[in-house]
Amino acid sequence: MPNPLVFDRALLRRRRNRARALGAETFLIDRVATDLAERLGAVLRQFDVVVDLGTPNDAVRTALASNASIGRLIAANALPDGDIAADDEVLPFRDASLDLVVSALALHFVNDLPGTLIQIRRALKPDGLFLAALLGGATLTELRQAFAAAEAEVEGGVSPRVAPFADVREMGALLQRAGFALPVTDVERLTVRYSSPFILMGELRRMGATNVLTERRRTPLRRATLKRMAEIYAQRFADAGGKIRATFEIIWLSGWAPHESQQVPLRPGSAQARLADALGTREIGTGEKPGG
Repeated sequence: MPNPLVFDRALLRRRRNRARALGAETFLIDRVATDLAERLGAVLRQFDVVVDLGTPNDAVRTALASNASIGRLIAANALPDGDIAADDEVLPFRDASLDLVVSALALHFVNDLPGTLIQIRRALKPDGLFLAALLGGATLTELRQAFAAAEAEVEGGVSPRVAPFADVREMGALLQRAGFALPVTDVERLTVRYSSPFILMGELRRMGATNVLTERRRTPLRRATLKRMAEIYAQRFADAGGKIRATFEIIWLSGWAPHESQQVPLRPGSAQARLADALGTREIGTGEKPGG
């Protein structure tokens, strides 16, 4: 059974091209790229062939430019300045051909994320590394809630306005399903403040991050709904000084292509020493009461 098409990928490309023409807003991806470079700097390895997958600008390549452990860095995306024209959903790489795959703020728009992760793992050489950041489910929760309340009140129904981004609790399981060894996930939340929801929406447009859901409403947004959304946003999510808050949740993923040199968990029952001995205490048997 084919995966549902949640995102209109062709529209996403058009929106990103429009953002570049408008003058892209890059504060979020610049921060993520800097964090990615710092995380990679802690890995004492040489990566000869590296792919920057889907990142919508050159932020990652710029951040990694001074990293001596990076050899050939290939930008694989659908943008005019990419080294390889590639779709995040159909990777053009041979199996076991890459040492490192990185990606910043791209994979949350993939329709078949498990499939993409499997392709990445297969493209990595044994003991190759995957490191990525994508938007999580709490991203723009304030805007989502304000739009839903306004539409329900003004129009008597709700349409999808903000994408259903991934939950961090699901990501570790997806990495394991894709066959990655030593999978790690963690999450960071950023709160950004704006003078109004309209300034936030303008920045989202210049990020190329406006609504690309296939089930989005095609009719123009009613002025009354937009006005009410702004009022609800200000009522529910404004600071004492009048600034409204916007949450961006960044989920970090990392995993290694399996290799015999990697540590593996011990099999249950294979321990050679008792925990009680290590702690200097007496082991309490099943059914025995403490202090008995």
